Amino acid sequence: MLTAVAWPYANGPRHIGHVSGFGVPSDVFSRYQRMSGNRVLMVSGTDEHGTPISVQADKEGLTTRELADKYNRVITEDLQGLGLSYDLFTRTTTGNHYEVVQQIFLALHRNGYIVPKTTTGAISPSTGRTLPDRYIEGTCPICGYDGARGDQCDNCGNQLDPAELINPVSRINGEKPRFVETEHLFLDLSAFTESLGKWLSTRTGWRSNVLKFTQNLVEDMRPRAISRDLDWGVPIPLDGWRDQSMKRLYVWFDAVIGYFSASVEWARRTGDPDAWKQFWTDPSAQGYYFMGKDNITFHAQIWPALLMGHNGQGDKGGEVGPYGTLNLPDEIVSSEFLTMSGSKFSTSRGTVIYVRDFLREFGPDTLRYFISVAGPENQDTDFTWDEFVRRTNFELANEWGNLVNRSVSMAAKNNGAVPAPTTPKAADEELKSLSRNAFETVGGHLQRSRFKLAAQEAMRVVSAANKYLSDQEPWKLKDDPDRRDAVLHTALQVVSDANTLLTPFLPHSAQKVHELLGGTGVWSAQPELREVDDLDVPERQYPVLMGEYAAEQASWESREIEVGRPLKKPTPLFAKLDASLGETGPEWAPIES
Repeated sequence: MLTAVAWPYANGPRHIGHVSGFGVPSDVFSRYQRMSGNRVLMVSGTDEHGTPISVQADKEGLTTRELADKYNRVITEDLQGLGLSYDLFTRTTTGNHYEVVQQIFLALHRNGYIVPKTTTGAISPSTGRTLPDRYIEGTCPICGYDGARGDQCDNCGNQLDPAELINPVSRINGEKPRFVETEHLFLDLSAFTESLGKWLSTRTGWRSNVLKFTQNLVEDMRPRAISRDLDWGVPIPLDGWRDQSMKRLYVWFDAVIGYFSASVEWARRTGDPDAWKQFWTDPSAQGYYFMGKDNITFHAQIWPALLMGHNGQGDKGGEVGPYGTLNLPDEIVSSEFLTMSGSKFSTSRGTVIYVRDFLREFGPDTLRYFISVAGPENQDTDFTWDEFVRRTNFELANEWGNLVNRSVSMAAKNNGAVPAPTTPKAADEELKSLSRNAFETVGGHLQRSRFKLAAQEAMRVVSAANKYLSDQEPWKLKDDPDRRDAVLHTALQVVSDANTLLTPFLPHSAQKVHELLGGTGVWSAQPELREVDDLDVPERQYPVLMGEYAAEQASWESREIEVGRPLKKPTPLFAKLDASLGETGPEWAPIES
């Protein structure tokens, strides 16, 4: 299973809206797949090229590389804190990435899918710097939407050229861009109309928002520029282009190739340079791509086209590229937007909650749970502090935390260990059957990336166990220790099952519950931040996330709890939040200060 996770842009710290789209869903999915016995390769990194990096570097008085280094580290540390189990989280400014991108480019060029074209480019009159299409806004000439970007209109979904916009302005400083003639290289998307359309017609199981959006795009595919007039990016490996200091491959082109280049880097770092092939060239391997809905076009249209072009499978045919026939995506898992007060999270507008601030105040599992059970899986969802407090207090603390605490506490007090089920009754077997059967139901939802339903079904087991304890009242069975022990054994067995069911969502607290039940060793492994040397560029280092996930004990099954395993008095699993937080939110200083 290849889990390909959208690349966060390294021009600033990431907020919780970002990780609700690419981060938490991909990790929940990957942890479930590993627990089910599948071999998973989860890869991504920071996206570090393009004009926005240069613009932010100017604002902060840094060079482009210094800025990329700064936010690469911030983002890497935040994703580690959130517990995202990457096999490799890297970056796009590595020697390995440059080499892979250039090889893919050359394969596309040899097969005739990249063509030169004189076009109109947008320039900032005040700086002379090229403006990326996404940094130009205006009125859509097709549907009249005010706020269309220069690359596409989010309202009607049509691909645009910035020069086509009505009343275009720069998002950077509001000035009207100057359009000049320049030569660029284009990906001939029109040469994939038949092949891409035919392939998309087989994607019947995709989320409806992805299919509808992509099928609309295929109806009008035009060549799309893959080069830009700037000095920060992957050099163009062609005669007549490679020596031009202000010509680079466009950031969107190199970023999507990052899924493959990261896989190659992972293989090289793990001592088997060909290990990536089992995930990319084996027809039985499956590839799942996770992102927010604003990235659908790049993953469901452009990336498949690049792969087809490399494979010689576009409308023009061609030879198979240097990496062999690479697999196309099996699933595009796109989330909608997490909003706040009805608006998209926006750093510039002050509508933002940074991941780092959130983790420092509330820890990772409360955020992971909220995104999983109340996030923007199928529609835009508004984040409110009131809802966050309610979910944390009533579902995590009162339901799950309380079940763990009172089950372990009573067994530790009365037995000191997991008791034997000496006198089981029908109610005991009924509850244990419910928890065992939940593995198939919850697993089925997770396999189809239905995270809300999966989390809700797992919590249904928790609620049933709490009701069972309330009905059986083991604290009143002092005169019937055999029955008391049977009830506590049943409760602990279901706590163990529920902990397994919740592990993909709550890996940090799952480790604690494992230990509360007397377990030792790693139950749910966490990513490690490692300082590494660039494999191809001397004296360049950077942080990566990797992990030894094969060492964890969690597996997707009900395991019979071990009678006699020692138990200790537990500490609370989740702290309840002050109700006033739901009205005001926390008072914290912005990360910049």
